[in-house]
Amino acid sequence: MAAEEEKDREFVEALAKGLAILEAFDAVHPEMTLSEVARLVGLSPAAARRSLLTLKALGYVGQEGKRFHLKPKIMGLGASFYFSARIEEVLQPDLRALVERFGDASSVASLEGHHVIYIAHYSQQRARRAAAVVGARYPAFATSMGRVLLAGMKEAAFESWLAALEPEALTAKTCTDKAALREEVRRVREEGYATTVDQLDYGITAIAVPVRDAEGNTVAALNSSGYTGMVTPEALVEERLPELRITASRIAHHMMRYPLLATVLRA
Repeated sequence: MAAEEEKDREFVEALAKGLAILEAFDAVHPEMTLSEVARLVGLSPAAARRSLLTLKALGYVGQEGKRFHLKPKIMGLGASFYFSARIEEVLQPDLRALVERFGDASSVASLEGHHVIYIAHYSQQRARRAAAVVGARYPAFATSMGRVLLAGMKEAAFESWLAALEPEALTAKTCTDKAALREEVRRVREEGYATTVDQLDYGITAIAVPVRDAEGNTVAALNSSGYTGMVTPEALVEERLPELRITASRIAHHMMRYPLLATVLRA
């Protein structure tokens, strides 16, 4: 109890509010009024105003009339992680190699709450589809990488995660049944890979495998994806799964040279 009280005293609520506001801006909400920000983040108008004006003064938020928007300076926050964790050196070469061999796209993601966050990506794809870019966040339950990361959780932790999940159908094929999701995650845990077809968005068929640290903990997921209709899950398993597993092992070995990356992903 004393430790929890100490943690509460160290918590900076104003900083948390500011970060929550930054995270609220996305493709659906590229610009918002003060009242819209307050409602979306769950703040009083006065608290939202103070945070927005502070972020504006720091150069992370801009304002046109009554509407606020993000400014390019915020990209520096993500770039700081990208370079400090040595993403370009540790992950990008292997993603390029996979795409050169199979075409399509390849990514690495980690789990953050109920979402996966793309920490590295390489693609030859040009068609319209869900944007798989570094920093993108998608519901974990509807992605191959998310299911691999969920399979790497302890059973009790996964059950707590699933209990709090409120799945929404992203396509007509999205699995939103919790019992079915539980069985799928258990299958992934046994077989060591996950495949999805049109779960996140139409036109995306993907396969993913875990990336494990030196202790055997799943710290990230690696995938390869293609266009539904041009590839099938069965073809991905037969043609790409062996190379994906080799690449995941190689990435894990690279992490031993850059332990900070494994540390931040594990945390």
